[in-house]
Amino acid sequence: MTTLNFLKNLIYSNNKSKKSVDIDDNLSDNQNILLITKEKRDQLLQENQELLKEKTKLQQTVKIQQQENEAKAEALYEEMLDIYDSLEFLINYLDNNLQEDNFNPKAFKRLPKFTSSMQEKLLTILSRREVEKIDFNGDIPDFSICQVVEREIREDIPDQTITKIVRQGFKIKEKILRYVEVITAKSEV
Repeated sequence: MTTLNFLKNLIYSNNKSKKSVDIDDNLSDNQNILLITKEKRDQLLQENQELLKEKTKLQQTVKIQQQENEAKAEALYEEMLDIYDSLEFLINYLDNNLQEDNFNPKAFKRLPKFTSSMQEKLLTILSRREVEKIDFNGDIPDFSICQVVEREIREDIPDQTITKIVRQGFKIKEKILRYVEVITAKSEV
């Protein structure tokens, strides 16, 4: 909306005793004429300029935020490519060292350590983004952080006792991203 249109849509007044400026000379006499004081016009123009400045600042802020988000995404992709490279190395390592005709027991023993280091890399990537593993070591599910995904018949332990943690849970700040998935005991019916 132009300043002229903005001013035209303001206050219509028939009070001609005030010092005023006629905005549109083309209006006929039987129509309401927009009259506005010089001070009011100057105030409106000043407010319009301030709004334009604010709009420019907001556009700049949005552009900066977009650039920051792109940089964060690129950093995440680079870290994920590092994990990809580790997996590719693992596949080649297994292919070369765990074949029947070329089985290497030392290579097999190093496998858990290598996969554990990849898991630690992933946890580090998540931690940089404030995603943390939920620490839960209880025997009974805490339903604010746990989800029972299966029940198994067990007579040697009390009902509802956790028998296995199937998947670790994760949270970002206080929001649960994934509940700790558990299997619990149940008595045979």
